[in-house]
Amino acid sequence: SNEGSNNISVINGSTLEVEQTLSIGRRPRGIGLSPSGHELYVAASEDNAIVVVDPNSLKVLRTFPAGSDPETFAVHPNGHIYISNEDDAKATVIDPADGRKIAEIPVGLEPEGVAISPDGSRVIVTSESTNMLHVMRVPEHDIVANILVGARPRAAVFTRDGAIAYATSEISAEVKKVDMRQNKVVAVEKIADEKAKPKDVLLSIDEQTLYVAGGRANAVIVLDAGTLKIRATIPVGKRVWGLARSKDGSRVFSTDGASNSVSVIDTARNAVIKTIAVGELPWGIVIDD
Repeated sequence: SNEGSNNISVINGSTLEVEQTLSIGRRPRGIGLSPSGHELYVAASEDNAIVVVDPNSLKVLRTFPAGSDPETFAVHPNGHIYISNEDDAKATVIDPADGRKIAEIPVGLEPEGVAISPDGSRVIVTSESTNMLHVMRVPEHDIVANILVGARPRAAVFTRDGAIAYATSEISAEVKKVDMRQNKVVAVEKIADEKAKPKDVLLSIDEQTLYVAGGRANAVIVLDAGTLKIRATIPVGKRVWGLARSKDGSRVFSTDGASNSVSVIDTARNAVIKTIAVGELPWGIVIDD
């Protein structure tokens, strides 16, 4: 999703070339697929809407209201979309089949990241100004824990069993490891690069490695998921923001916002193998493979 040019770039996974560009609404940021892979969702933040696209024909199927400034979202295994509404200090749950609002949950100031446990029983919403991870039960949609973390938490990811979550904090330049059974931070790693503003985070297939978008460090930082010690730093484009991993784990893709590009990383070598020019200020990325 390219928030500066109001479109999405469609990249061929084999050729690693942009094969189509689709106008999508004002300031598209969050992007994701339905559990079946039959629908693509894009948060058009300045339209306060989610745009639903057929990923094969790339035709817009429908658009529905998504609250004020929907920035980031995650798709639940049951198909519902959990959205962070930054301006309203709340999370909204929507059924994308008909746009029906399932729930609204008050959270901290400036909610940003959303992560859903693989079994669907827990949702984390990060609040940038309250510096917390808000843990929500599903289907009750009540907050069961507010975990204080470093300044300006941006994103989170669960392990497959839901026992551990990892979260980034942009201003404090930290990565946190959280025991989700105790709702307690158990490890912290400070990124030494003074330019680092960690944003997105994802796990390798074997869950032994973390990949963190370093923001203005212009690098993807590779950490040991157990110890949080840094294994490698991979130079990419400027202001790296979003991350996505191929299904087989062999590649990680990063959106490099200030470079208007996507970097393709070979995870075996921890090296960039391709840089792809896209639209203006690329933000989010999702892989359909």
